Amino acid sequence: MPLWKIAWRSIQHRSLASGLTAFSMSLGVALIVTVIVIYGVLDQSFRRSAQGYDLIVGPPGSSLELVISTVFYQREPIGKISYDDYREIRAGRYAHLVEAAIPVALGEHYRSLPVVATSSEFFTKLEYLDGRKYQFQTGQNFSDGNFFDAVVGYSAAKKTGLKVGDKFKTIHRGDTADVHQEEYTIVGVLRPTGTPNDGAIFVNIEGFFKMHAGQDSVLDQSLRLSTEHDKELSAVLVLTKEVKSKATATMGLYGDLQEIHTGSSTTKQMIDVNVLALPRRLEADMNVQAVKPTEVIAFLFEKIIGNIQLVLLILAALVVVVAGIGMMVSIYNSMNERRQEIAIMRALGAKRTTVMAIILLESILLSLGGGAFGVFLGHSLIFVLGPWISDATGIIVSAWHFQWAELVLIPGLIALASVVGYLPAVIAYRTDVAQSLHG
Repeated sequence: MPLWKIAWRSIQHRSLASGLTAFSMSLGVALIVTVIVIYGVLDQSFRRSAQGYDLIVGPPGSSLELVISTVFYQREPIGKISYDDYREIRAGRYAHLVEAAIPVALGEHYRSLPVVATSSEFFTKLEYLDGRKYQFQTGQNFSDGNFFDAVVGYSAAKKTGLKVGDKFKTIHRGDTADVHQEEYTIVGVLRPTGTPNDGAIFVNIEGFFKMHAGQDSVLDQSLRLSTEHDKELSAVLVLTKEVKSKATATMGLYGDLQEIHTGSSTTKQMIDVNVLALPRRLEADMNVQAVKPTEVIAFLFEKIIGNIQLVLLILAALVVVVAGIGMMVSIYNSMNERRQEIAIMRALGAKRTTVMAIILLESILLSLGGGAFGVFLGHSLIFVLGPWISDATGIIVSAWHFQWAELVLIPGLIALASVVGYLPAVIAYRTDVAQSLHG
């Protein structure tokens, strides 16, 4: 009979004690899996959300709050910037450095969902997740000429039941009595992106301004400003022009040559100083801050959330270690009852190393069994927490999300089981056959 079958029969013989030991192991593994998966999904989603543009230009203040409010729609706007500043970035003295400048105005909501006022370029110029384009599940993008068109994110459409052709009215955040009379019409539903945009509703910024000020178009092709009212934005999403690569250039315009090594070849790349210095120039010339969202998110996860994850993983690992010690105690306490059983195996020709291997296999089977059940429990917990996380952050967390780090649990559990099973295995190895049979 294979050794693992003998170990399995031994586990079955002490099913209650073995089951409780494996269950305590599964609780620790479930905590580890939950932390790894949720952190991985949040990290991926936050980073992909911040990849769509190079800069956020907004009012002075906390850069983190600006990103949280503009990219993730989780806070009220921290302030306003003038429409004149937006014009300078889009069509003024910085236009030669900017690929696109997308206006964003916040402050409205519909059934607790954020309403984002922007232009149609939000879905044509911006990207997410390393170059993916926004696509529509049904309908199409709104037109800048149709003031009260709207696009709804995938999750927002499921939550509200909004579909192409439906109409809705917005209200000011925190003021359910202030309902605007103008209605927006849904013209498109986005395909899922796994970003906070799935949980938002996007409206034409032309209609947003018109609804608040009762004015005609202010974002026409000539970018004329109305003189009656000062238009303000929550932020501007900026795509800078690509870094230029040339063999030679005027040093007054470009920085030093940098060698870029790719395999066996070396190329010369010219770094456009104007593009790289754009954030500092905007902050110096205007009353704004220019934030790189990828850097802010990297800081958030590496310095803040990453530390929280580490603490949670350490606590979960301690639970697993305690469970491992409990397993060792359980097997150790059973050795008194098994002395005669081991002696009979030895009398029938089993070697000392064979008996030792059976005890180690028993420990490994208990550990892996508890670990497998822990993985199931962890993903079941994610299934329960998923809707709450989605409502709170707009990020879809599914029980089917797996992280490669989960695979590290397999060798980790085997190593732990080998360590905690060593002492009982040594006792089995040293069992005196004659004395045990006589007893």
